[in-house]
Amino acid sequence: MRTFPNIAGFTGATTGAPADRWERATAFFTAKDYRSAIELLTPLAEEFPGQVATRLLLARAYFHSAQLRRAEAELRAVLDLDPTEAYAHLMLGRTLQRQSRDAEAVPHLRMADLWGL
Repeated sequence: MRTFPNIAGFTGATTGAPADRWERATAFFTAKDYRSAIELLTPLAEEFPGQVATRLLLARAYFHSAQLRRAEAELRAVLDLDPTEAYAHLMLGRTLQRQSRDAEAVPHLRMADLWGL
């Protein structure tokens, strides 16, 4: 049986304070409702393009919902913002592997390994 987070007052992806939308998105992500998380995270990422955490969670939601090209784009954006974000390297490597792009994945997986992931 699939359970959904109890999110009182959910009124949509672009309404409410950014912190409230972030909390709703993380609740959906935790409940493995990745599509709902994406609905909330996409406008947040557009509104705050420099927020690494938002983009990283959006990339993870894309990855888990098999939207690999979108996950790749978000992960590359994260690495543009913070080239030392180890988890983004790991996720990008895995995303590329899932697309059978193993040669492209290797440097990212090596970087993640250097940081102990």
